[in-house]
Amino acid sequence: MKTLFPRTLAGAAAIMAAACPVHAQQAASPPAALVLEFAFEEIVTLAADIPVGRTALGERNIVPITGGTFEGPGEGPGIRGTIIPGGWDWQLRRPDGCTQIKADYMLRTDDGVVINVVNSGVLCRSADGALVPARTTPVFEVPVGKYDWLGKSAFIGTLEPVKLPSGPAVKIRFYRAR
Repeated sequence: MKTLFPRTLAGAAAIMAAACPVHAQQAASPPAALVLEFAFEEIVTLAADIPVGRTALGERNIVPITGGTFEGPGEGPGIRGTIIPGGWDWQLRRPDGCTQIKADYMLRTDDGVVINVVNSGVLCRSADGALVPARTTPVFEVPVGKYDWLGKSAFIGTLEPVKLPSGPAVKIRFYRAR
């Protein structure tokens, strides 16, 4: 039994190496560069923070999402609508000073389609205290139909604070990876 396993493992490795000449493929053609294509922009309005307190992982905070708007070229005729009040941004201030964010909220397009957004990222400050541009990784859960391209693509987001007369908000821009 002891000799069977090493021979089986070695045999499987030899078969995989012969069937998948990865190094030869990589040498023949370099991977294509990713292209980011602007999809849409959101202005998300926020309520006052709700401090949760210290946990074993760091300091927790909730930021209620109270609404907002979105618009962009999207795919085809474009995408636009409102942000449904009631979402939240669940934050964790880590011991290194950065804040992990995970927002979960809903969009309603101007033609009535509801789309769930879960957007995660990390916010950090530079050595001089300035906010470093934030990047996020959104995931969209979309009904089958006109906007299902959102659920079939990978996206990168940018996030920056904005001041509105009505109160605090963030501007989020989503870019589709092609």
